[in-house]
Formats: sequence, structure tokens, C-alpha cells
Amino acid sequence: MRKNHVREKLRAGDAVIGAFLGLGSPNVAELMACAGFDWLVVETEHNGLDSAQIEHVLMALNGSDCIPIVRVPSADPIFIQKALDVGGMGILAPMVRTAAEARAIVSATRYPPQGRRGFGPLRASRYTFDYPDYFANANDNILVALILETKEALDNLAEIAAVPGIDALVLGLFDLCLSLGLDPMQQPFAEVDRASEQALAVCQKQGTAIGIGVGSPEELRQRHAQGFTFLTYGTDYMLLGAAARSGIDAFRNL
Repeated sequence: MRKNHVREKLRAGDAVIGAFLGLGSPNVAELMACAGFDWLVVETEHNGLDSAQIEHVLMALNGSDCIPIVRVPSADPIFIQKALDVGGMGILAPMVRTAAEARAIVSATRYPPQGRRGFGPLRASRYTFDYPDYFANANDNILVALILETKEALDNLAEIAAVPGIDALVLGLFDLCLSLGLDPMQQPFAEVDRASEQALAVCQKQGTAIGIGVGSPEELRQRHAQGFTFLTYGTDYMLLGAAARSGIDAFRNL
């Protein structure tokens, strides 16, 4: 099993950059990996990808240094196990609210005695050819990132950040706005900015990496300067759409 360099960098305090793959296209996934992202997340919470499609996208990332992560639809252990067994080297779990939920998620990614993951990593073990190696090294190479996107999660942030085995906590600002009764389409909000700063301070004190989404190179530099180290630079469809729209707008204004 190859080393998870993203996990190692985060634990060393270094920043990493990635993006989401929502289109389900192996070709687009391969292109994004070739572009140089440190990690890419296969989106399965907000689209209709089935297990075979997820597996094919993960296959497209083979041969690159990019670390494949899967955003599972929920923290259900079966989703976590399937994402890892087909070759994910990390999971991104949505809507985590409490330390108890965080502990359960970490446990679902670890083989006993550290956790309760069942053994059956078919593709992840190169179709059983690397069974012993995978079993020996998986617990130290699977990245666990949790999305905090509710007021309850922020209220419990210190306890969540202290859970062993968490590699990054990611702020989900759209759903956080909804949780606070705010329209996410009208961002920024002072209360959300304050919540982000407080979360950053808590994670830095705990020594846990914290992530956030950015939409431009300028915002990327700003968030990095603030101390965010798990940086998400959009999605495949947003990047493709923005590039297409830029050319079209230039043409329409000739």
C-alpha cells in the first residue's frame, strides 16, 4: 500500500490542495490528477454515482501521486467500508455533529483492534495480491476528514477536534449558513466569519488540520495565510463551467 502523503503533510502542518469530482467521469478525474492536485474527492453525497462508477473514477487516479478520497453519503459504516474497499485512501464524512459521531467514523476506517472495519479490501488490495501489506498498513494510511456544517458541530468543536485519528476538519459554509438561518447565496456574513475564525483557533490549539473551500486564487492565498491547510479549490464541473463561460463571455463582448 502506498504512503498517504496528504495525511503525512497535514500531520506535519503543511497545506494541501484538492478539489471535488462530481461528474463521475474517469477522464475528467484523470485530467484533474494530471493538473497536479494533491488530493481529489469523489462526490457521492449529492449525486447519483453507484459503486461501479465510483470504482472507475478511482481507477483513473491510478498512476498519479493524487490521493483519492470519497465523500460518503453519510457516516453509515457500510458506506465507509465500501469506499475504502474499492480503493479510496480516505473518506470525507458529512454532517458530523458530535465527538461520539466522530469516534464512530474513525473506528469504521480502522481494522481491529483500533477499530471495527470488516476485512474485504478487494480492489484496494490489488485484488488480494497485496492482502498482507494492505492489512498491515491501512490503519496508518487512511485519511479521515469530517465536515462541520451545523451550529451543533461548532458548539462541540473542541471535543470533536480532540478525537484521535481525525486528520482534518472541514467547514461546510453553505450548510452552516442554513443551520444559522442565513441565506448561503448572500454570503459573506459576519457571524459565519466569526465562526470560521473560532473554529480555526480551536483546531490550531488542538493541532488538527482545518479545511475550507475557496473559489479563486486570491481567496486561496487569503485562507492559506489565515491558517487553513486542507484547501478545496472548487469542483470539476465548476472549473469546467468557469473556463467555458470565460471564453463565451469574451466572445459575446467582442
